[in-house]
Amino acid sequence: MKKVVACIILDFLMITFLFLAYGPISYFRNLLITTAMTTKSHHYLAYTLYSKSTIEKVLKNNYVIEDKNNSDIDIEFDEEEYIDEYDEQILKRESNELYKIIPLSGSGYKGNMIVIYDSKRIKLVTSKYLGTRGQTLTRLSKDNDAIIGINASGFEDQNGIGTGGAPTGRVIKDGKLVYNGISTGHGGGLAGFNSEGVLILTRDDAYTAIKNGMVDGVEFGPFLIINGNSSGIKGNGGWGIAPRTVLAQRKDGIVLFIVIDGRQPGYSIGTDMSELIKILNNYKAYNAVNLDGGASSTLTVEGILYNRPCGINADGSLGERNLPNAWIVK
Repeated sequence: MKKVVACIILDFLMITFLFLAYGPISYFRNLLITTAMTTKSHHYLAYTLYSKSTIEKVLKNNYVIEDKNNSDIDIEFDEEEYIDEYDEQILKRESNELYKIIPLSGSGYKGNMIVIYDSKRIKLVTSKYLGTRGQTLTRLSKDNDAIIGINASGFEDQNGIGTGGAPTGRVIKDGKLVYNGISTGHGGGLAGFNSEGVLILTRDDAYTAIKNGMVDGVEFGPFLIINGNSSGIKGNGGWGIAPRTVLAQRKDGIVLFIVIDGRQPGYSIGTDMSELIKILNNYKAYNAVNLDGGASSTLTVEGILYNRPCGINADGSLGERNLPNAWIVK
C-alpha cells in the first residue's frame, strides 16, 4: 500500500512539473529559464528541458531596461528627518555610529541590509592572488581588518569550478586599473567610489572613470537605479530568482549594502530584479547596482560570516566561495 501511495505522489509531482514547465502558464517557464541562464554553471538545466530557440525567445522577452545615463555626484551628505518607516529604520541610529543592520524579508526570501553612515570608509580589497585564485570573504575581511564586507566582482567560473581569481570586467583600486577582464555582458558598467565617498555608476572606460575621480571600482550590472530613476522591467527582468548582492547610495550619502540569501528551500529562495528595485525604492536609494549574486553572495560583520551563502564545499556542505575582491568598511 505504501508503494502505491508513493507512486501516486510521484506521478502527481511529475505531472505538476510537466504542466508548469510546458503548460500554458508562461510564468514558470520564464522563471526557470531566466534563473538557470543567469547562473555561472547551471545553463544545462534550461537546455535539458527546452530548445535553444525557446530559451532565446524567453531571454529576449525578459530583461532589465537600464537608464543609459551615468550617475551624477549630487550627493548632499546630510541626514534629513525621516518621513516614513523606512527612513526611520535608517536614520534612527543606535549606539553604533558607523553602521546599522536591518533584517530584510519578504515572500520567499530573507537577507540583511547594512546601513553605512560614513561612505569614505568604504574600500575595495582584492585577493592576494588576484588573477590566479580568490579568497573567501571571511579571509579577505580578517586580512584587511574589515568591520563590514560584501562580495563585489563576478569571476570566470567555467563549469562551476572557477578559483575566484579572474574577475569578470575591469577592476580599479587606489586610482589604478589593476585588472582588465572580459565583461559579462549583463549590463551595467563600472561601479565605485570617488575620494569623497560618492558612488559613481558609469559606462565610461576605466581610464575615463579614473580621470573623473573613481578611486575604487568593479564592473557588473545591471544598474538598478540611476539618479533616482529606477530601471524598467520587461517580463520578469531576465534574471530569475537567486541570491543577490546590491550596492546603493541614498541622496543623503548613506550607503546600503544588501545581501539576500537564496537557493535554500524552507529558508530563502532569493529575489528577482523587481523585488530588489522595490526594496531599494522603499529605502530611497538614489543610485544602485546589482553585484555578483548566486553562491557568491556573502556578508561579514566584524570579520564573522553573517549570512548563509549557498556555495558548495568539498564535503557537500554549504559555505563560502573564493572571491576576487570585496567591498569593505574599515
